[in-house]
Amino acid sequence: MAEKELVAFRESWKRELTSKNEEQRPICAPSSSKEDQPAYVSIAKGLLDGRSSPLLDRIEKERIRRKRKYNAMTHECSTALQREHHQRRTKEPEELVDLLIQDLNEVNDIPFFDIELPYELALKIFQYLDRTDLGRCAQVSRVWRVLAEDSVLWFQMCVREGYHHDACVSDFQCWKSVLRDCRNSAKAVRFNWKNRVGSISQLQYELGKVLCDVSSCDNFVLAGYTSGDLRLWDTLHWDSPASYLKPNSLTSSMETRPHVCHVQVNSSVAAAAYEDGCVDLWSIETGGEPIHHYQSSVPVQALALSSDSPALISASGAEVPMVLCGRVFQVESLTMVPGRGPLGPLATLAAGDTVFLLDPRDEGPQTIHSVYGHPVTCLDASDTHVTFGVKRSGWTMHDGGNKIHVYSLESGKPTVCVGNAVGDFTCINLRDSPPHLLVCGNKDRRVRVFDLRTGSSVASLYAHHLGVTAVQADDWKIVSGGGEGLVCVWELRMGAKLWEMHNRHPVRHVRFTSIALVTANIPDDKSPRGACITDDDLTAHRRSASPFAHAHIHTHTHQVLDRIAVFLSSNKIRPTLQW
Repeated sequence: MAEKELVAFRESWKRELTSKNEEQRPICAPSSSKEDQPAYVSIAKGLLDGRSSPLLDRIEKERIRRKRKYNAMTHECSTALQREHHQRRTKEPEELVDLLIQDLNEVNDIPFFDIELPYELALKIFQYLDRTDLGRCAQVSRVWRVLAEDSVLWFQMCVREGYHHDACVSDFQCWKSVLRDCRNSAKAVRFNWKNRVGSISQLQYELGKVLCDVSSCDNFVLAGYTSGDLRLWDTLHWDSPASYLKPNSLTSSMETRPHVCHVQVNSSVAAAAYEDGCVDLWSIETGGEPIHHYQSSVPVQALALSSDSPALISASGAEVPMVLCGRVFQVESLTMVPGRGPLGPLATLAAGDTVFLLDPRDEGPQTIHSVYGHPVTCLDASDTHVTFGVKRSGWTMHDGGNKIHVYSLESGKPTVCVGNAVGDFTCINLRDSPPHLLVCGNKDRRVRVFDLRTGSSVASLYAHHLGVTAVQADDWKIVSGGGEGLVCVWELRMGAKLWEMHNRHPVRHVRFTSIALVTANIPDDKSPRGACITDDDLTAHRRSASPFAHAHIHTHTHQVLDRIAVFLSSNKIRPTLQW
């Protein structure tokens, strides 16, 4: 029904349009063509005939035109890309890498060190970076890589880490490789230390001479005997024989030469004190006859030699009167302050219950500590502080027991007081310890490490059942010696014993460097006892090939055995190190 009505409506609309056109057409005018008809007529006829709008033709034409234009532009772009790709393929690989780096620099936009800052100023900023940061900066750009691999940076870093102190920048071409080799070597040496990897070498000695005292510094070892002989070894040249240091003409002319009671050595001179009060000084370079000699009427009780200058100090006599306090003291220990340089020598002396500071420029000794009835048991000094152990008694033992006092050399005032042990402190080492750390030994069989910044205990190790007699520490290990003849090597962080070695006599000297350990077992009895020559005969030289070397000096008659053990750690193991 609806379709019939629509058809009827269309027919009536056609007739109406036809009649209106005939009425409006002039009589004289011919009939107009189809093109002269108004636009709305054609639109209406299209609607009446059921066709779509005539605008679709125009829209279709515009669409076709735009499509052709797009295809033309696409063809031009593809042709240009193909031409550029072909040109890039014909270039050299280095130019492609340069183009890539240039593109990355343009994308990242890093003009800070490349354009704005001078090279010297940028290098100054890079000096505050560590190895890891320098490695990362070297991956940023070519300019940053040149800065990060500058020899001055790696030379300064090498010196800061403790390698090649006396070198200059021009000594090596690539300081980065030098630092890598040094760290690899240090890592190998630490591995050898922990696992006691090494080889054994023997120092030469003669029978019938009892060891009296031993001193070592750097690669030199000096030993004095009851026969009055002195021998000097260079641990860097084991194959060369020991150097004999001749006594002065007066001593050598005696039928029975006096015993050597004290010896000291540094990198330039060696000194020895005899029981008759004679003190001789030799040059390490020339040896032979002493270069200086002086005689005291009483025996020498203490002898100290500066580690970095030819300054020697001795204390003679069993008792030394001190004018400042009007009392008489027994000299216990004497030590030189290291690192003085042009300031002149400075020494510290412990006598009875008083500690004195001795400066040649002053008229008399300066008292820095004195407590009546509390004797000083051990003494040591660094370039900035002096430390000593004090034995307490009576009611003062309720205040924590025996203490270790640390005084500042600049102000002369106490900085910290540590320790609360029941036993007496027998040895203390401050000059060779890491910064802000102090290591000491006690008669209560323990080795203790204290932090001087907080005054707290870092480690307490049960080490030797006859008391601790010598001790030294660095940033990761501790070496201690005891009265029973045992030498122990400990790991500082874990407090675990790595290894040990034993000899019959007490350990009186312990000193190690990065590659060497020197220990001296000195008997208390200097008079040899007769026995069968086959008993305890350890005079045979032993050698074994491994990257850790140690040597022994055996001086004995029958059952008396004295030993100096020198352990050398080499770097045959070279593990890779990355940063």
